Amino acid sequence: MSLVQLDIRGISYSQTQTGAYALVLNEVDGERTLPIVIGAFEAQSIAIALESEITPPRPLTHDLFKTFAESYGVIVKQVIIHKLVDGVFFSKMICLQGSEEKTFDARTSDAIALAIRFNAPIYTHQDILEKAGIILKQEDFIEDDKEEEDDLFENTDDELTDLVNNASSSEKTSDYSKYSVQDLEQRLNAAITKEDYETAASIRDELNKR
Repeated sequence: MSLVQLDIRGISYSQTQTGAYALVLNEVDGERTLPIVIGAFEAQSIAIALESEITPPRPLTHDLFKTFAESYGVIVKQVIIHKLVDGVFFSKMICLQGSEEKTFDARTSDAIALAIRFNAPIYTHQDILEKAGIILKQEDFIEDDKEEEDDLFENTDDELTDLVNNASSSEKTSDYSKYSVQDLEQRLNAAITKEDYETAASIRDELNKR
């Protein structure tokens, strides 16, 4: 299955949905973009890695992983976004230790945060880009020239705003009291599968009340 290389266009946030971010990946030598909803911590980690002038006073988790891996001669060779299920992207990291190659499953946001730090290329399969890729109008992604930390996160409207808002499940504000224990357990499993841990925590709290 053919691979398409991606680069990072920027990070967008929803002005109406708190804590919702989208990592926007560009098709290299193409017009399509692949927006991926990520958490606030991962958005910050990716943004800091992209900004070489910003150094946190203590290493972030992804910085620590890089230091740890390099101390044992491990490098990230490439990242492949290889699957899309119910709006959730699945990725794998191809790593090298000497001449030995190993593959690890990873959340897409973590894999990309590490790819930046190891200067590793990012790929996806053609069918994923055909299914989830969009072509943004120039005005949908507003770049700001201010050299402030807040400007690591670009404003976004139209398609990206809809994407971020829709992906930030309305489950977070649901009234779980109306669901049976069986329904809640099914929803809990679904939230964990989608790695929506905020929703999972809310459902767990409701189950604990029962």
